[in-house]
Amino acid sequence: MIGWGPLQNTALLFVQPCQNGAVAQQCSIKQWALHKVTETKVDVMLIVFFPPLTLQVFPSQDPLDRADFNAVEYINTLFPTEQSLANIDEVVNKIRLKIRKLDDNIRTVVRGQTNVGQDGRQVKEITRDIKQLDHAKRHLTTSITTLNHLHMLAGGVDSLEAMTRRRQYGEVANLLQGVVNVLEHFNKYMGIPQIRQLSERVKAAQNELGQQILADFEEAFPSQGTKRPGGPSNVLRDACLVANVLDPKIKQEIIKKFIKQHLSEYLVLFQENQDVAWLDKIDRRYAWIKRQLVDYEEKYGRMFPQEWCMTERIAVEFCHVTRTELAKIMRTRAKEIEVKLLLFAIQRTTNFEGLLAKRFSGCTLADGTVKKPEAPPPSTNPFLEDETGTETDEIVIEKSDTDKPKKPKVPDNPFHGIVSKCFEPHLYVYIESQDKNLSELIDRFVADFKAQGPPKPNMDEGGAVLPSCADLFVYYKKCMVQCSQLSTGEPMIALTTIFQKYLREYAWKILSGNLPKTTSSSGGLTITSLLKEKEGSEVAKFTLEELCLICSILSTAEYCLATTQQLEEKLKEKVDASLVERINLTGETDTFSIVISNSIQLLVQDLDAACDPALTAMSKMQWQNVEHVGDQSPYVTSVILHIKQNVPIIRDNLASTRKYFTQFCIKFANSFIPKFINHLFKCKPISMVGAEQLLLDTHSLKMVLLDLPSIGSQVVRKAPASYTRIVVKGMTRAEMILKVVMAPHEPPVVFVDNYIKLLADCSTDTFQKILDMKGLKRSEQSSMLELFRQRLPAPPSGVENSSSLSLSTPTPEQESSRIRKLEKLIKKRL
Repeated sequence: MIGWGPLQNTALLFVQPCQNGAVAQQCSIKQWALHKVTETKVDVMLIVFFPPLTLQVFPSQDPLDRADFNAVEYINTLFPTEQSLANIDEVVNKIRLKIRKLDDNIRTVVRGQTNVGQDGRQVKEITRDIKQLDHAKRHLTTSITTLNHLHMLAGGVDSLEAMTRRRQYGEVANLLQGVVNVLEHFNKYMGIPQIRQLSERVKAAQNELGQQILADFEEAFPSQGTKRPGGPSNVLRDACLVANVLDPKIKQEIIKKFIKQHLSEYLVLFQENQDVAWLDKIDRRYAWIKRQLVDYEEKYGRMFPQEWCMTERIAVEFCHVTRTELAKIMRTRAKEIEVKLLLFAIQRTTNFEGLLAKRFSGCTLADGTVKKPEAPPPSTNPFLEDETGTETDEIVIEKSDTDKPKKPKVPDNPFHGIVSKCFEPHLYVYIESQDKNLSELIDRFVADFKAQGPPKPNMDEGGAVLPSCADLFVYYKKCMVQCSQLSTGEPMIALTTIFQKYLREYAWKILSGNLPKTTSSSGGLTITSLLKEKEGSEVAKFTLEELCLICSILSTAEYCLATTQQLEEKLKEKVDASLVERINLTGETDTFSIVISNSIQLLVQDLDAACDPALTAMSKMQWQNVEHVGDQSPYVTSVILHIKQNVPIIRDNLASTRKYFTQFCIKFANSFIPKFINHLFKCKPISMVGAEQLLLDTHSLKMVLLDLPSIGSQVVRKAPASYTRIVVKGMTRAEMILKVVMAPHEPPVVFVDNYIKLLADCSTDTFQKILDMKGLKRSEQSSMLELFRQRLPAPPSGVENSSSLSLSTPTPEQESSRIRKLEKLIKKRL
């Protein structure tokens, strides 16, 4: 920007240079300004530079360096008055002096940049020389190191060959490892003949050492003969240290020969034809190896390196040999194996395997020989009690056990099955024995029930679970635990099949087989007999003991169902993962569900049958002769009496299984209410007063049924909603039937429409029954039925309007009065 100053022929140039290249920019501006001076013919041009952001780093007090510089104010500051203009030459000279200094600075900077390229080339040459020196130093260091290694290798090979000949295994063990490590540095120099020759000498020395050490061990522990030296030598101990450095095959061969020689006596003592080789003397096998391990520790414990774990290797090889020998002899004498002998041998063998687990870690077990069992997932089934206990462990599964499940024990024996696996092919003897024992157990349960009879009713404790049920599952647990210790493969599947067989037998022989048998009732009840029942002279068909027995069997079946589900889960945990899908006890749980359903049905049939005579008496009463509405009818009293006799007993005995008591209530309501309605249709003809009495009776029964779950109980509980809906729906239908019967049949259209509105039943049979209850003549019924059929289809819109008008037409005054009177009577009764 150019501004003209207060003097003529004086120009001011205001410039704000950029941050980069400020000096060059100032030079170009200077040339431009000189051009402007010539072009505009001004005497002086003042160039003012606005400072860049560098002022933030280098602060200045010069007004020309301020960011808010104002040229006019600055000139006015230099020349505040006209008199001060006399000093303009002096000011111009100062500015020119600044310009010269700036030119000098620019010149110096520009000249300084001309030497940068030359200096860079000199530095680059110096850097190249330094890099060459670094390479030379590194190569020289590598050469010296390689020569040192070569010297060490050559000397080490000579010393190794000499020490090998002298059997100085202690020195060889340390030297050989060093020679091998040094030789690794020459892998990339194997093309050099001398290096290759040294490598071949090292390999030859290693082979010679291996053969020499094997020969020394063969001499110390000959394969033929049983006589062994009194103790190890230092030479053999050092030889083992050398073997650690040699090919692993040398170490494996030493271990194999030593263990084979150490167990040679065992194979002779326990040959198949020896008496001590049979299962009844199996303890002697394990006693022998215990003595041998103690003898080894005393004589040879320090000869082999500790990391070889020779004691464990001897024990493991003994287990492999023993498993093979036992399998061979059991195949030969399979017919002599009895279950007690088999279990004895298995018990002693598993005890020995447990002893090995306490003594050794199992680090020498070969892959795939015996795998450490995995921890079973947490479970809430009741079979998680102490499964490693004795055969007298009990498994009485209380209801509270499922609330606080015990944490399962994690098997941690890596030696499990290392010997006992050989017994698995012969476990069919054990399975057959359990089949026989369970058959005898079921027969004993049947005999005990016949001899002792059903459990005595105890109203305080409710329906008791049959003790035989707990005994059965106690035995099941013992079998399952014992079999899982023997095998988790096919024998477990076979045992599961046996379990299924006797669960079904228990369900049919003990539970279903002892349910009371129903007998058909003969004859009916009259009003007189109903009055006698009210006085308590007659009781329900099943006795108190029989009702308690049914409830006890129901509770037992429910217990068996839940425990069978838990048994299935436990079996799946015990068996091999590949066999889990073959364990399925759904059929057995369904069997117990059938027993539960049959028990509930028996209870319902008993109460239902007890109410039948009362309903029959209701249908045989002369309802057209009823003159006035009184208290509830005798048949209602009889029904209520039977309900009060049976339901409290059933409820108390099913206190531990409330859901099945609810099922009983629902099934009874579903059975009684339709039967009541069917008997209601048989009440014909009915007078107006008779219909009112029946409506009163129906309402009384409805209230009793709604209160049925808690009837006779000191603790009043709200009935389940599902049960209440059934009672309300069914008994409301009965009330609607009676209300339709009470309605006058004139005019017919109103009667038919009221029927459709109240009952919403399109069946002509039901409508026919209503007409019979009203006692209409056949001619009247025919016209009514015809009208009813006409009203059933959806009418046109015009007819629909007239229908709605007819439905809204008030009933005759007399009918309305009777309904209101009846409602008042019902409210008074309530």
